[in-house]
Amino acid sequence: MGTFDLNLARVFVLLYETGSVTATAETLHVTQPTVSYSLGKLRRHFDDELFRRNGRGLTPTAGARRLYEPLQRALAEIDGTVRQGDAFDPRTMSGRFTIALSDLGEATLLPRLLAAARERAPAVSFTVRPFDVEDAESQLRRGDLDAFVATPVITSHLTVRIPLFRERYVLMVAADHPRVRGDAVTLPDLAAEHHATVFGPSGHVAPRAVLAAHGLLERVAVDATRFSMLPYLLEQTDLIAIVPEYVGEVFTASHRVRLVRLPFETEPIEIALYARHESSRSPAQRWLVQFMAQVLGEQVSPAQLPPTAAR
Repeated sequence: MGTFDLNLARVFVLLYETGSVTATAETLHVTQPTVSYSLGKLRRHFDDELFRRNGRGLTPTAGARRLYEPLQRALAEIDGTVRQGDAFDPRTMSGRFTIALSDLGEATLLPRLLAAARERAPAVSFTVRPFDVEDAESQLRRGDLDAFVATPVITSHLTVRIPLFRERYVLMVAADHPRVRGDAVTLPDLAAEHHATVFGPSGHVAPRAVLAAHGLLERVAVDATRFSMLPYLLEQTDLIAIVPEYVGEVFTASHRVRLVRLPFETEPIEIALYARHESSRSPAQRWLVQFMAQVLGEQVSPAQLPPTAAR
């Protein structure tokens, strides 16, 4: 079969993970004909078609699926060894990253991210797109996104999930709510009030699931598309809403709302960062993923504190 060029392995892994000649060429900083030529060499070397075209890109054959894991693992080990000697300096790096965040992420995580970026990589800029649970993974594979942050668990062998932090749910009400006055409510209290919930592309479905589990969906007075509108709505009405605690704390700092303990335990939610596999990232993308994990992973939610320390 002859010798095998390591660059062909990198082309193969990128084609497999992106399903796109265009995205592979952009990541490698080569032309699309160069990628197509490399794919031809790969097909001859392995005597396999490897990828078939469909309506949205390239689909791997059974032979390509068998090759992917060992080639991807080998590239990751080689890249890790080589990068030990790299002198990559983010302070002199310029460029624009495209990330996807939910509206909650834009309100609570983006300020932290940008503040740290201004200090550590002042020439870097960001484009922020709305997170769509149905399309984010495909956008990442196509190269339309460099990374995204999400609550839903998205399982794919083509992406890496990096947990950032965990938090729990609380009740948010107007600061001067006429009936909810203490720092906790009972289940009958919840049943007596009308609720605001969110149902949209962010995939944040737990609050509605909690209400459904207790037979309270009929108490929902408004079902909106964005969490960020909730404090505006609640401070002017007697509606109540179940929200992630850290998000609620951010809202209490700028709106006339307060947080109340729920009458039952809720499963803590885990916020995670999603990116391509390390071997498929450009040097700048490798820095971005490490930077986002460090900055956003520093966030300590009350759900992580001992029970005596949590509010």
